[in-house]
Amino acid sequence: MTSRKSYIYNINPIFQTPKGNKRRPAFICYAMKKASEIDVARSALNYVIQPKNLKTGLFIKRYRRLNEHRARAMRAMVLAMLYHFNISSDLVQASVEQLSDECHLSTLSALGNKSITRASRLITHFLEPMGYVTCQKIWDKVLGNYMPKIITLTPLFFMLFGISKEQLKNAKKQQLGWINKNRISKGYKPLNIIEAKRKIKDNQIKNIFKYRISKHTFYKKRKNAQRLIALDEKEARQTILRALVSQYSIRELTNMGPQGLKKQVNISYFYLRKIANNPYPDN
Repeated sequence: MTSRKSYIYNINPIFQTPKGNKRRPAFICYAMKKASEIDVARSALNYVIQPKNLKTGLFIKRYRRLNEHRARAMRAMVLAMLYHFNISSDLVQASVEQLSDECHLSTLSALGNKSITRASRLITHFLEPMGYVTCQKIWDKVLGNYMPKIITLTPLFFMLFGISKEQLKNAKKQQLGWINKNRISKGYKPLNIIEAKRKIKDNQIKNIFKYRISKHTFYKKRKNAQRLIALDEKEARQTILRALVSQYSIRELTNMGPQGLKKQVNISYFYLRKIANNPYPDN
């Protein structure tokens, strides 16, 4: 009989601070310390709160506690979400994929396909129905699919490790004061908490959109580069040469000369090889 452990790829997931560790606000550091000192997966709230079906609003009956594998994933994910938490907007400024990677919950198949199912199910099947987080999906009209979920942490999330609504509220006031101090020094008007929350959320959506467009463009370019590099080198260079000739005027080609044109072909060929054989830069 196959043991349960055989399909759990990382039995002991741990949140690992991403490279270029950014300095976090004092409240975030305090919250992460509190969350690491208690077992959030066995918090009394997990036994008191009844999860809700997000579509119907009806309560879901729970007959047992979190299994240990999901509990371990939760302990790591809570710290990751806190690290990326924006105090003013309540948003987690990281995608589910990024959180999964940083907690070592992501897996790769034999074909190299990444799966973030363990992290995604923890959010969809537990954290969200319990009311610890809310998630928003936004349709990307350009690419024709949904953007990564935008995750919001609720006051209940912080109660898991003993931080009250009042403490969270005070942290927001302090953060807003710091934001407005910087805005005033630059000649901008101060924001209230609602304006700050909306502005930060708008910026996050814009950044996600720009990232997705740039990534989509890169993979489209890489696919074309791979198709060209797969040709015989002489044929590939001839294709590049024809493309370059069509881009320049007769005067420009005359000024460039045969050697100049050959140099441009070499540059283009090696550039395409580099694109064809490399992953997206953020990997």
